[in-house]
Amino acid sequence: MPDRADAVQLLEEWVENENLRTHMYAVEAAVRHYARMRDADEATWGLAGLLHDLDWEKHPEEHPLKAVEELEKRGYPAEVIHAILAHRSDFTGVEPEEELDRVLLACDELAGLVYACCLVRPTGIDDLKPKSVVKKLKDRSFAAGVSREEVSRGMELIGLDRKEHIQNVIDGMRVVAGELGIRGEDVSRG
Repeated sequence: MPDRADAVQLLEEWVENENLRTHMYAVEAAVRHYARMRDADEATWGLAGLLHDLDWEKHPEEHPLKAVEELEKRGYPAEVIHAILAHRSDFTGVEPEEELDRVLLACDELAGLVYACCLVRPTGIDDLKPKSVVKKLKDRSFAAGVSREEVSRGMELIGLDRKEHIQNVIDGMRVVAGELGIRGEDVSRG
């Protein structure tokens, strides 16, 4: 089975856009946090988070089908493939059935919003609270590319209170905040 190093190499081959790469690392961190919380296989869950948007830059009209083809060729686990397909159920018809499917979908758009919130705060993620994210969630002009409907759908799918889910995503992203460039010291230098 391919490991994280293989996945990072694949990501670097397929994704040139640094913002998209950062998003994929942020989603990986949030999904890994949920894996730890739920005593799931963190490595496998992390692969789904890391590779979920692999083909978005090169094949947006076919996303995630081209990525799935490549991942299948390379021997990635079926649960990773299913989760990636399910995060675009509107296009693929694959519904989020398993816990990993639901967590990936729930973390995807929200991680983007949390990241955007960090960039406009002098302290970045260091002291970010769910309340600040909720405020930005209600402001549709802020991070306008984030689908509020997908954020809501994700929360429903995992069955958590909005603030609890937001805190979980923040906690996951804090683990890799330095790599994501969202610590207060990173943002204030930016």
